Amino acid sequence: MDRFYKNIEDFKNKYPLEKDLEDRIPNPKFLYLGNTVLEEAIAAILAGKNLLLVGDKSTGKNVLAENLSYIFSRPMWNISFHVSVDASSLIGDDTLKSGDVVFREGPISLASRYGGFAILDEINMAKNEAMAVLHSVLDYRRKIDVPGYKLINVNPATRFIATMNYGYEGTRDLNEALLSRFAIIKMPRISVDNLKRLIKDHHPELKEVFINDLSNFFKDLIDKADAHEITNTAPDLRGIFDALDLVEEGLEFKEAIRLCLINKIFDDYEADLIEDLLKSRFSDNIYKKDLTNE
Repeated sequence: MDRFYKNIEDFKNKYPLEKDLEDRIPNPKFLYLGNTVLEEAIAAILAGKNLLLVGDKSTGKNVLAENLSYIFSRPMWNISFHVSVDASSLIGDDTLKSGDVVFREGPISLASRYGGFAILDEINMAKNEAMAVLHSVLDYRRKIDVPGYKLINVNPATRFIATMNYGYEGTRDLNEALLSRFAIIKMPRISVDNLKRLIKDHHPELKEVFINDLSNFFKDLIDKADAHEITNTAPDLRGIFDALDLVEEGLEFKEAIRLCLINKIFDDYEADLIEDLLKSRFSDNIYKKDLTNE
C-alpha cells in the first residue's frame, strides 16, 4: 500500500473536508487484511471509479468499505437496501421546519454534495425505483435532479461503494447497465493466517494454541460451506468475535459459540454438523482463565 501513499495524500489535500463532517469519518473496529484486494480498491477510488464488492458473508465487504473511508478521510453514509427503500429515502423529501416546507436531504444527496463515500449495502435488494436514482449518480452525468428543488452535482470526491451477496432471499441479479458503472471486486474468504492475525490484534491475551484451534474451526466451517454441507451464512466471522466478547464477560466458550453462531442456523441437521465440528476441536468447560496467558 505504500506506493499509493502520495496519491492518497494528494486526494485528501485536493478535497478538504468541512470540520463538522469529521465525526462521519469511520474509525474501523477491524482492519482489512487482504493487501491485494485493498490495493485494488484504493487504485479504483483514486481513478474515480465506484466499487461493487461481491462475496459471501464474512468476506469483509463492509469492513473494507469502512477502511477505505478511513484511509481517504471521507465522511461515510451507509444505506441498507430493503423493500421500503425508495427514491425519497435516498434523495430526500419535503418536511416541515418551523412551519415552512423545506427539503430534507437523504444520504445519497448528502454524500454527493459533501464528497462522502456512500455505502450501498446489499444493492441487489434494491427495488426499481431506488435503482433509477442510482443510475443517474453512478454514470458520467453524476447529477441528481430533484423535482421542485434543484440540480445536485455530485462532488468529484464522492464515491459509491456497493456490496452484494449472491443467493440471499429477496436478492436479484443486477442489470448490465448498472454493473457497467462499477469496478467489481470479488471478495475472497479470509485466510487462516489473516484470521489468526486478526484474533491476535483484538485479543492478544489468548493462548497461541487456542487461536490456532479457533482459526481452524472457522476453516472447517468454510470447507463445509464450500462442499454445500452447510449454508454459506454459517461461517460467520462476526459471530466468532461476538462469542469471544461473551467469553470475556465470563461465559463458557462453547455456550458462547452456540449463542453467537450455531443458534443462527435454523436447520437442525446443519446445526448438528457445526456442533460436531465444535466438539471435535474443543473440550468442555472452557472459560476465560483457560484461554489466556494471564
